[in-house]
Amino acid sequence: IFKFLGAISVDLGQDRIKPYLPTILTPLYRELNSNYAEQDPTLKNLSQEIIELLKKLVGLEAFSLAFSSVQKQANQKRAMRKKQRALQTVANPDIAARRKLKRHKNKAETRKRKMESLRPMYKAKRHRSHALKDLAMVE
Repeated sequence: IFKFLGAISVDLGQDRIKPYLPTILTPLYRELNSNYAEQDPTLKNLSQEIIELLKKLVGLEAFSLAFSSVQKQANQKRAMRKKQRALQTVANPDIAARRKLKRHKNKAETRKRKMESLRPMYKAKRHRSHALKDLAMVE
């Protein structure tokens, strides 16, 4: 898709690409700013190359305006999601409690895996599954 965006932008030319610039920059910015673990470095490099191509094609001023608008929009979305999550904890405490329990359980499992990788002789105690107990509601 990134290659397609680059090809379309070159094909459209300087004047006809300007209205579509924020739309094109949105996925490129998302890929550059992402910090998840399984990130593909080739995608990041490709997005950087296409951004450089767009910068040369459109000019620095128009590119900067479009890029800052995309950046601003992404930050607003992030802030809105954070705010809604905070409101949800107040509105639905039971859902928030379940989420918190799940997060703590995952953190404990991660800690056990890390200890096993650091010390191969160490075997952490695993949570034994009690079918009826696990089905019970958390109070």
